[in-house]
Amino acid sequence: MTSPRAPLPLPAFPAAFLWGVSTSAHQIEGAADEDGRGPSTWDAFAAEPGRIRDGSTAAVATGHYHRYREDVALLKELGVGAYRFSVAWPRVLPDGSGPVNAAGLGFYDRLVDELCAAGIRAVPTLYHWDTPLPLETGGGWLSRETAYLFADYVDTVAARLGDRVEQWITLNEPAELTLLGYGLGEHAPGRRLLFDALPAAHHQLLGHGLAVAALRARGARSVGIANSHGPVRPASDSAADTGAAELYDLLTNWLFADPLLLGRYPDEGLAAALPGPVDEDLETIAAPLDFYGVNYYQPTLVGAPVPGEGDGGFAGVGLPAGLPFAPREIPGQPRTGFGWAVVPEGLRELLHGLRERYGERLPPIVITENGCAYEDRVADDRRVDYLDAHLRELHRAMTEGADVRGYFVWSLLDNFEWAEGYTQRFGLVHVDYDTLERTPKDSYRWFREELRAQRAQRAARP
Repeated sequence: MTSPRAPLPLPAFPAAFLWGVSTSAHQIEGAADEDGRGPSTWDAFAAEPGRIRDGSTAAVATGHYHRYREDVALLKELGVGAYRFSVAWPRVLPDGSGPVNAAGLGFYDRLVDELCAAGIRAVPTLYHWDTPLPLETGGGWLSRETAYLFADYVDTVAARLGDRVEQWITLNEPAELTLLGYGLGEHAPGRRLLFDALPAAHHQLLGHGLAVAALRARGARSVGIANSHGPVRPASDSAADTGAAELYDLLTNWLFADPLLLGRYPDEGLAAALPGPVDEDLETIAAPLDFYGVNYYQPTLVGAPVPGEGDGGFAGVGLPAGLPFAPREIPGQPRTGFGWAVVPEGLRELLHGLRERYGERLPPIVITENGCAYEDRVADDRRVDYLDAHLRELHRAMTEGADVRGYFVWSLLDNFEWAEGYTQRFGLVHVDYDTLERTPKDSYRWFREELRAQRAQRAARP
């Protein structure tokens, strides 16, 4: 069964192109108090009244911890070549350091075995925002020590899984953790430090560099990071709006990419304000990568703040007074259930922008997240249209020279969507949160048929 609204097939992608779907531990696993898992910053954050839109927590989530075999069977039926999941640091090391929780690490061992048996590549993300709570009480990512403890944890996981895992992702979206978690207080750990949150950016990047070294020492063949990116456009050509957009672009895009790919921060004044031996750290941060993960959802229109006007929010979040920029709503574009603008051509624009900025220093790209939230249950034509349009723009960018090696849909399952709780559904598979029953949506069936068509086109080539 396929949607009648999306043409079949998509253009043929390269034979070696990697197709996958993504999830994260805190959003799907549940079993929050089982088998020795320790509390995370998100457990503590969700327990505070008013933090989560629907008052929910991820204590049960989608029950993936107990239903992972069922979910791997869904992956196999879907026909993807890879599954990007995350390892929960507090499940492996409940205190963030110290004794390993054998039951927690054993879960990921079984998950990887299940994926291997299904012929699906395991692509673990080693940090997707769920910091062990004891580390956060000691400063979290504002503390330099967390970067070193992260590398120790990465070494522990790689020692156990590295014989079967060939592709690793160190961090997911350090920009969001820095800005929403430490800067604006809308995500865990809920701190509102504004620009004083920038040490968390540097320490995450340092942790990434140290993790790369740990993975290489364990024989890892393919290591990358997943950074969020989106084109930033000024609300007008006025000097105020242009300047606001440039600052926003720097903070959300280049602050996290330039150190990795150029070995320097995009602004000397900003670099001077960061803690520690920054120049020495940058040598570690800029360790060569095998691929560069890009999470793309939408562009952002940015202007200077106007007193008395709504600010449009950052990723759906209202901004506090005093910031020198204000995201605005992009006019004339359809929007997802999350309120995000649907701009497929923004993906192509972004890929060419990365090529122009980094040239030969840009590793091959993998689209590590792309997807949309809609309230639709099983009949979800809007998601089919969204994915179809973005994949066509991706293919066009590749024909124009973008070196992209893979594409992961966000997400396999409806799940706990951070501060939005269970109000936003991103999944190809519908989850009944009362029974945890899984029901593949039309988008799942559409994607399955597209992957079959890709394999058929590949087999037909001379």
